[in-house]
Amino acid sequence: MKDSETDHPHRELYALLHISPKASDEEIRRAYRQWAQVYHPDKYQALQMKDIATENFQRIREAYEILTDENKRQIYDIYGMEGLTSGLELGPKLNRAEEIKEKFEKLRRRKEEEKVSARVQPSGLIVASLSLPQFLSGAGIMRGMAMASDVQSQISKRNTVAVGGNLTVTGNNGGGSATAGLRHQVSSLTSIEFMATAGLRSLIGTHITRHLSLHSTATSGITISLADGSINLSNAWTRQLSETASGNIQLALGTDSAISVGWKKKDHKTSAAGELKFKTLSFGTLSFEASGHYKHHFSSKSHGRIEGKIGSTTLELDIGGGRKISDYSVIRLLYSIGLQGIFWKIEYHRGEQKLIIPILLSRQLNPVLAAGALVVPSSLYFVLKVQEARASAKKSQQLLENVSNRKRNKQLEVGGLIITKAEYGNTKVFKRRNNESRREADGDELLASQVLDVTIPLNFLVTDSGQLKLHEGVKKSGIMGFCDPCPGEPKQLHVEYTCGGNTYEVYVADSDELFIPQEVHRV
Repeated sequence: MKDSETDHPHRELYALLHISPKASDEEIRRAYRQWAQVYHPDKYQALQMKDIATENFQRIREAYEILTDENKRQIYDIYGMEGLTSGLELGPKLNRAEEIKEKFEKLRRRKEEEKVSARVQPSGLIVASLSLPQFLSGAGIMRGMAMASDVQSQISKRNTVAVGGNLTVTGNNGGGSATAGLRHQVSSLTSIEFMATAGLRSLIGTHITRHLSLHSTATSGITISLADGSINLSNAWTRQLSETASGNIQLALGTDSAISVGWKKKDHKTSAAGELKFKTLSFGTLSFEASGHYKHHFSSKSHGRIEGKIGSTTLELDIGGGRKISDYSVIRLLYSIGLQGIFWKIEYHRGEQKLIIPILLSRQLNPVLAAGALVVPSSLYFVLKVQEARASAKKSQQLLENVSNRKRNKQLEVGGLIITKAEYGNTKVFKRRNNESRREADGDELLASQVLDVTIPLNFLVTDSGQLKLHEGVKKSGIMGFCDPCPGEPKQLHVEYTCGGNTYEVYVADSDELFIPQEVHRV
């Protein structure tokens, strides 16, 4: 049975070295030596070329060091780079996949515990609400502002103090509150928290949290309003449903009675959550709200996100994406449409600090404006992402060009394999080209943006014996000099080549094997 892409998702390093996922140590070393000859920084005098070579040389050296280490390779094949950066190590008696998985999860839990037990954990949020219609009418652009800050400090092994506050300003109105709390770890299974809030809603309360079992946690609480003496009771239960999923139930009784049921799931590529909530309003009626979100990581740096809410008094849909710009910083752009109007939301996250800028575009749900507001940021995000990938691929091809041309000339002398044209991109483009005249299709700029010329890297990969092999189960976008010109779309490789005076042509799907020359490809 052939391995599937789903069963073995971690293959980027194999594509980078142009080897099979089943490659031997000798094949890995041979591939590394070949790429090292091309990308060694000492071969280049020009500063720009040296920088490009250094970047790519570091990539192939890292891939080589991982894949030639038996333990690291085993971790990478199961968990990818996340497993390696987690600190997971394999001993002589830790070789089975189940044992690797168990230790990886322990390390992940330990890191979470270390984060929770940090001495000081500051967090903050700033929301600056802007309004385009208000600005156009000459009434200024600022709709309002909100700020919140919280600092937790572990004052002893069992005690943690938290102090926080928030301020809100909307038009001529404003308000704020301050909160202080003390959490005491009674035992390894139980903790109790005391809190007090002063401001528009002055409260005092306490919460008790207990681990009922290895997979279950319960929290019970009581809060008393200092304004009217009303009492609210709350209970919450959380259970780990699987290694990546958990469920929870929350019940509140009092002036704000409510019940909610939620679910969360998270793995290395995706995260999702959903919640259904019923609430009793102050005038006795019952309201409901259903919400959910889905997040998908396209790479280690970029992700897409969609979330929505629907209920008795709310209707909202957010669509967007984000990109990691440093080890600790993420910037995100979201499009939001709902009963409140049409918004763009710009978010900047750095550690536990967040800056959110909602920009109101229109209070009216105009279909034309709604469509335009969605298309513009989405298109901009993907255009920038693709352009960045194309620029990186072009730089890699510059370093491959001399060797590629030398190999091509050598094959030309002996009548061997020469790649005359190679393109990688959207499958729909190639189908349309086959249905239209090549001249008309090539003149379409939109089509051209979804296809990448990879003639140089494929000529570089031709062996001295006049053969070329691309391995099965490895996406071609990871090959040196390639990139993904159309994220999310099905892709294929189109190759035109000559050999022995004959002309050949072949199309191959993204993860399928390609071996040339073959007589079946002759035109």
